[in-house]
Amino acid sequence: MLIVSGVLEAVWATALGRSEGFTRPVPSVVFAVALVASMGGLAFAMRTLPLGTSYAVWVGVGAALTVAWAMWTGEEQVSVVKVLLLVGLVGCVVGLKLAH
Repeated sequence: MLIVSGVLEAVWATALGRSEGFTRPVPSVVFAVALVASMGGLAFAMRTLPLGTSYAVWVGVGAALTVAWAMWTGEEQVSVVKVLLLVGLVGCVVGLKLAH
């Protein structure tokens, strides 16, 4: 549930960027739906996982996927350093989850 919520965080973050200040209806609706679902999943996960771990995994998954998607679509420049940092971020998120 927590990983799915992190994926939805990347969805709402991307939709927010594409909504152009909520002037475009489709990305604005995608943002709102994904935001509510993402927060709901995070809240559900926090019922059994510690706050710090839950939040760190949620943010880490969302941040890594948002940057990866932006690089994949050409909205952000790809570099070896960025890719290595994303790999490190994902490794840390996995480590936090496994350490629980």
